[in-house]
Amino acid sequence: MLKEYKTVAEVSGPLMLVEGVAGVKYGELTEIELSGGAVRRGQVLEVDGERALVQIFEGSAGINVRTARVRFLGRGMELPVSPDMLGRVFSGLGEPRDKGPRIIPEKRLDINGFPINPYARDYPSEFIQTGISAIDGMNTMVRGQKLPIFSSSGLPHSRLAAQIARQAKVLEGETRFAVVFAAMGITFEESDYFITDFRRTGAIERTILFINLADDPAIERIATPRMALTAAEYLAFEQEMHVLVILTDMTNYAEALREISAARKEVPGRRGYPGYLYTDLASIYERAGRIIGREGSITQLPILTMPENDKTHPIPDLTGYITEGQIILSPELHRKGIYPPIDVLPSLSRLKDKGIGEGKTREDHSDTLNQLYAAYARGKEAKELAAILGEAALSEADRKFSSFADEFEDRYLRQGEEEERTIEQTLDLGWELLALLPRAELKRVRDEFLDKYLPDRKED
Repeated sequence: MLKEYKTVAEVSGPLMLVEGVAGVKYGELTEIELSGGAVRRGQVLEVDGERALVQIFEGSAGINVRTARVRFLGRGMELPVSPDMLGRVFSGLGEPRDKGPRIIPEKRLDINGFPINPYARDYPSEFIQTGISAIDGMNTMVRGQKLPIFSSSGLPHSRLAAQIARQAKVLEGETRFAVVFAAMGITFEESDYFITDFRRTGAIERTILFINLADDPAIERIATPRMALTAAEYLAFEQEMHVLVILTDMTNYAEALREISAARKEVPGRRGYPGYLYTDLASIYERAGRIIGREGSITQLPILTMPENDKTHPIPDLTGYITEGQIILSPELHRKGIYPPIDVLPSLSRLKDKGIGEGKTREDHSDTLNQLYAAYARGKEAKELAAILGEAALSEADRKFSSFADEFEDRYLRQGEEEERTIEQTLDLGWELLALLPRAELKRVRDEFLDKYLPDRKED
């Protein structure tokens, strides 16, 4: 029998203070019954002796402190899980959002899972093909990795996220691949775009979507990535699937965290975010990886929009410390009409060397990657020099590198939204571009690979 309390002392915004409680725990779910019989849900944010601070999911409007009755349910937030979740759309709290039936669960799992024990972790080493050359060829994603996308307002990160969700696959074992897609604080139009796109392409059959809209409560936004990761852990470690988790937008998540922190009157940290922002983000990001002796894995692709395109902002700054690299979208490339506008020079996948090479992608991958990177960087420098001194100041070699940079952006980076390139097509395209340069300038590629892969040219 649940104990019921009529001792609501105060309601402030989405928070409610209940006094005279006993045996209440942090994170416990609550039901608040209003005088008219309507029931709202909440979660315990803080316990201080006989006082409990409750965050109300649906908001506090209309709650009368003298007549409201509060019941503590004795359990935390849980997600009912089953293989039948694939192909379904849920709210940020795990409620069906697609007018389908409720899931008949195999079990219920607490959404506040734990990071993988470092001793039990297996090193990520298997290539994931996204079908996007700028990622597969230059910033390769590896199964079990955490590889965020840093974007900014107005850039097509939503379209890129949908494309990766449609196309991503592990080359050996495609049938056991699933995507868990969690969207936080998005508009109804964005939500409709994701759902419609996944249904149109058939990708929804291997996808679970958790959608939290911009007008949904902040506490739901806090729960959404944890719901998604709980579903991913079930698929990966109990159903032995390779799971890609896409979280967009982590900036909206952090804003919700700041909102709740301010409501609790906590001492703010950098730019008003709570001092525990790093720890909180780590509790999400570190739930990705592989476990020794387990077939399944979780690969994470968090997406965040950098306020004012500032990499030193607390959210991208702390995310960069926790994760294994970053893919950066460029406003400059976007203005040129290049999609996806991935700036490969500041982007980095720290685990790419473990996921490429013979038996994984192709033997020449590492050499071509390094040469393309160096040639593009030199081409960009040549273009900057020409902007200051004029084209006439460039050497013949610099002009070739400048032309190479244009071709690299137009042919390698630019890609159709429905265009899926295999890793072989990406590597072959890289060789076609390297053929634009004199062989003597290709100093980062071994001669054996130059002889084997470099297309024949009329002249060097």
